[in-house]
Amino acid sequence: MVRYLRLLAVQFRASLQTSMQYRIDFLVQGAMSFFWMAWAVVPLLVVYGTRDRVAGWDFDQALVVMGWFLAMKGVLEGAVNPSLASVVEHIRKGTLDLVLLKPADAQFLVSTAKFAPWHVVDVAAGAGVIAWAFSRMGTAPGLARVSSALLLTLCAVAVLYSLWILVVSAAFFVVKVDNLSFLFLSIFDAARWPVSVFTGFWRFLFTVVVPLALMTTFPAEALLGRIRPLAVVAAVAGSLAFVASARVVWLRAIARYTSASS
Repeated sequence: MVRYLRLLAVQFRASLQTSMQYRIDFLVQGAMSFFWMAWAVVPLLVVYGTRDRVAGWDFDQALVVMGWFLAMKGVLEGAVNPSLASVVEHIRKGTLDLVLLKPADAQFLVSTAKFAPWHVVDVAAGAGVIAWAFSRMGTAPGLARVSSALLLTLCAVAVLYSLWILVVSAAFFVVKVDNLSFLFLSIFDAARWPVSVFTGFWRFLFTVVVPLALMTTFPAEALLGRIRPLAVVAAVAGSLAFVASARVVWLRAIARYTSASS
């Protein structure tokens, strides 16, 4: 475990140094993150400008969901997407050998190969939006609520990572997965809304098949004291199942890999 933590630190430091080589671009990207954070709140202002509650959520409670959406999007675009997107190019060119031959787990190496450090602004912005929401409500969550929310956040990150591993693993079987990645990013935008906004098939889709509810709504409900203990247990079990499934699919995909020298 210590060895892999050191490897993670090395990979992150290398990404940070690469990003800082172009300092103006680094600052511009950080500024754009602030812009998109502000723009993401606009739909809430529009919707709640004409009504007090939507699907049982008032504006302040919906802001908590939005905060988690911004934080998860920062994790996706800053830590998950940059590394795993580069794997697709390795697979196309048959150069994944350079990773597979290293004395470390290949999935770990490809998952931490590249970071976009400026997206830490998105995570900070998400935390800021959540703090703003609770300041408007004039209350603060207790330790039990915060602990439950953090546990569900870990589950959310695990599911988000596992879904992306599944998408990338498809590159071993098909020529291009760019459309799949864009589709996933488009679907992820629905996570900015509480899952109760959706009904019927869409609610089932965003709760079970692509569990966007786990990524934003469940942690927000935990922080607000609205979630049931059974839902927390189901979320933990579901995230473990996603991680295990992604690992199995990755190992089978690696077994089908043919290098450029083959």
